[in-house]
Amino acid sequence: MPVSKKEVSPCPIDAMLSVIDGRWKGTILWRLVDGPLRTSELRRSIPEITERMLIRHLHELVEDGIIIRVQKEDTPQQVRYSISKYGRTLIPVLDTICSWGRCHLQHKRQSAAQPKRPLATGSNAQSLRQAPTSQSRRSAL
Repeated sequence: MPVSKKEVSPCPIDAMLSVIDGRWKGTILWRLVDGPLRTSELRRSIPEITERMLIRHLHELVEDGIIIRVQKEDTPQQVRYSISKYGRTLIPVLDTICSWGRCHLQHKRQSAAQPKRPLATGSNAQSLRQAPTSQSRRSAL
């Protein structure tokens, strides 16, 4: 049965993904790696995101303790976001995801350039579906 957004899955991968899922959270975090940014600076650095979606993702990341919201009582009011100490533990994960994403994009480009082959059928298809799994990795979940 699927786990709602408010529940935390006992699976560590699902727990991690529940924090960074969302179309723009990875991009927001990537922008904040270099230092604090104001809301307007974040908005300009991600032109495709709507203001509503930016605010929503920022709120969720603050709620999860990944980023810190600092509000200065100046006129005009200034709000800055930065990655928390706890959120910085995600940086190596983001680096790994980014590297894998680059490989995946390259793979997709190469796949698109190659002629399509028919799907495997018969016993060959069965052997493709039964890829070996790592018991130790599965037990860690």
